[in-house]
Amino acid sequence: MLIKLSENYTSTLFCNAYKNMAVEATTRVQEFFTDVALFVFGTDIRTEEFVNRFFDTLFPVVYNHVINPGLTDVTLEYAQCLQMARRDIRPFGNIPNKVIGRMGRSLLPSRNFLQALNLGIEVINTTDHLHFSKDCSRALLRMQYCPHCQGLILSKPCMGYCLNVIRGCLAYMAEVDLHWQEYIPSLEELSSAMHGTYDIEHVLLNFHSLVNDALMQAHVNGQELTEQGLVSSDVSVILKGVPQLSSLLD
Repeated sequence: MLIKLSENYTSTLFCNAYKNMAVEATTRVQEFFTDVALFVFGTDIRTEEFVNRFFDTLFPVVYNHVINPGLTDVTLEYAQCLQMARRDIRPFGNIPNKVIGRMGRSLLPSRNFLQALNLGIEVINTTDHLHFSKDCSRALLRMQYCPHCQGLILSKPCMGYCLNVIRGCLAYMAEVDLHWQEYIPSLEELSSAMHGTYDIEHVLLNFHSLVNDALMQAHVNGQELTEQGLVSSDVSVILKGVPQLSSLLD
């Protein structure tokens, strides 16, 4: 629910403030929050990986509509070139790194907490459905109904007898109890780590603000990047402008 709400906030940002690229951007937003959900639910994926992928794929859209709005057609080759160049020419400034830091410090504790919570649920479900042994069932029957045979319907078994029977029936549970006593404080510790500046709710629901900052940064940086030849309508010009990518021209 929280992830979906954050996705809606981000999509609404594009629909309200950047209508001309809303349709193209929405796909990138959906893919990003799909990755967020996959990470939280335990998929082997790094926050740095999917945050960078989001800004990489968003850059061609932003370039076409913000930096160089006069460009009518962005070819697949050109879009791929812009994606490869994004991390070097840094059109969004330091915003992607800021997002990586915040996402990493908020999503990981939430992921660990959710995994720990699911483990606890599995343990509870398992212990709730355990069957008593025949010896235990006989002892419980004896404890509960033996007085009835003497007509002592209102008499209750003595505390010592009761405890002995219960201990015998639940002996195997003692092994779980020790670990459970360690599990609860660990769960509380994980819960405490999820509050504050890097609370997952705060980070996700403010993600759209960082995206807006990134788009404004791209608008400011766009003219400078164009003058430096780091963005151009010619793929070869971009590749020449970025040393790490110039080898692709060889």
